[in-house]
Amino acid sequence: MIENPGDEQIRQLLSEAKNIAVVGLSANPERTSHMIAKALQAVGYRIFPVNPTLSEPVLGEKPYASVKEIPEPIDIVDVFRRSEHCYPVAQDAVEAGAKTLWLQQGIINEEAAALAKEAGLNVIMDRCIKVDHAILLRGGRQ
Repeated sequence: MIENPGDEQIRQLLSEAKNIAVVGLSANPERTSHMIAKALQAVGYRIFPVNPTLSEPVLGEKPYASVKEIPEPIDIVDVFRRSEHCYPVAQDAVEAGAKTLWLQQGIINEEAAALAKEAGLNVIMDRCIKVDHAILLRGGRQ
């Protein structure tokens, strides 16, 4: 089983990151993916919606069908997809040259994690990026 990095490494990843691709971002403001993406924007990250069903901007940002379509470097690929759908997302993150694959709380896929880790990405599974940011960075980026 792939272990998550320790709190210090996660703190460093979060403090250095600028661009976060949010895979599975919903346009519905009542969905968890939307609330967390909005919170990430509020603390200074630029979010990139990744959802092939979206055609209109979400949270003021143009949506993309895949991470590799995003024309900016991606620091974190934050995933809101069921565990069984994460392997293609990991492939996409690797092809896009992302630095970190982050599977949200409740999402675990060892094969996706192994693929990403083998390609040199940091891998975090079954943790909420918003909660970690609030705890590890005390609500503000450092």
